[in-house]
Amino acid sequence: MLVASAIGLKAQETLRLARQDAEALFLQNNLLLISEKLHIERQKAEVIQAKLWPNPEFSLNEINLWKNSTVEPSPPFFGNIGQNQQIAFEINQLILTAGKRKKLIALEQVDVSKAEQYFEELLRGLKLELRNNLTELLYVQQLVKVYENLSQNISKLTSAYANQLDKGYISKSESIRLKAEELEINKEILELNHQSNEIQKQLKLLLRLDPITTLEIINEGVGTNVKSHPPILLEQMFERAKESRPDYKYALLEEEYSHKLLVYEKAQRIPDLKFGMNYDRNGSTMLNFVGVGVSMDLPFFNRNQGGIKKAQISIENAKIHKKQTLLSIENEVFLTYKSLQQALDFLRHVDANYEVELDDLLKKQTKNFTSRNVSMLEYFDFMHAYLNNKKIILEARRDVEHRAEELNYSIGRDL
Repeated sequence: MLVASAIGLKAQETLRLARQDAEALFLQNNLLLISEKLHIERQKAEVIQAKLWPNPEFSLNEINLWKNSTVEPSPPFFGNIGQNQQIAFEINQLILTAGKRKKLIALEQVDVSKAEQYFEELLRGLKLELRNNLTELLYVQQLVKVYENLSQNISKLTSAYANQLDKGYISKSESIRLKAEELEINKEILELNHQSNEIQKQLKLLLRLDPITTLEIINEGVGTNVKSHPPILLEQMFERAKESRPDYKYALLEEEYSHKLLVYEKAQRIPDLKFGMNYDRNGSTMLNFVGVGVSMDLPFFNRNQGGIKKAQISIENAKIHKKQTLLSIENEVFLTYKSLQQALDFLRHVDANYEVELDDLLKKQTKNFTSRNVSMLEYFDFMHAYLNNKKIILEARRDVEHRAEELNYSIGRDL
């Protein structure tokens, strides 16, 4: 069983993805987006339904199945059918007045627009989740490479020290100290791999990938695009957010819907008409009676006062919600913009060549330590400083990407 699991793990495929490819896959495969698109189509079906006229109503009644001595003789209704029998039927058609049908269609069309903006809001949130996970996975993968590089160096030193220990050139405590450092680095690699597995699980759900697939994100220079982007005025960002944010558009649609609902509810005060035509045989002084008529409610008590009041309150509530949404958006844009500027300022303090210099210095220090030109304590102090600085640089780039995506999210479009 254990062997089979090991074979299965070796059979897994590695999928190397650039960020743009991952987003294309996400838009094509994500099940939540597919489901929400179906909700839009369902809402469009409500518009189709609202456009349909009410069906006419047909009734057949007053048929006597037997006759007695009081039946007055009458000729057959059709052929030999209906002699000395009574029969009546009626056709009625409901006519909606005050443009209720058009007003209902207008309401349903606003609901379609609301469903579309809800889809955009879902897409906006899932995009942020996808991009942050991609950035996080790339950060973890790069950090694993840093630790693996240190692990390879320590492993070579451990093997060399084992030979020197056998020859009695070094003390056993030095060898154990080196092995302890190697074990600690490998433990960090294991924890990072666990973290990578958790991030990959989220990405596979978003991209609808096979669970056995291993994702590897191609490094496209994290933070580079953000650093090179020209500055944008804060006022421009506020305007772009008002134009692009789905939740603000949704709030506008709620207000529009409330106004249209008030118009529709006021139209309910006017009663609908029901036109009818009926035929009655043997039911009156005439053998074959054909009549027409019209019926309507008399709006003495119910003039839809409650529905109108409810719609008026909905308008006020929609206005308040729109103001609150706009205030929240402006605060969110300002905070994310400020956070991005702070993250960029910190990243700009990192010299472009500093990371290369660190890697070169690690090689030199490892060589000096192998040649016994520096002590173990000095080497480990430098290694820890090297590791901390590498993490700071990677975290700074990751933070810039996260802050940039948060700003995109708060504006509602990619800058």
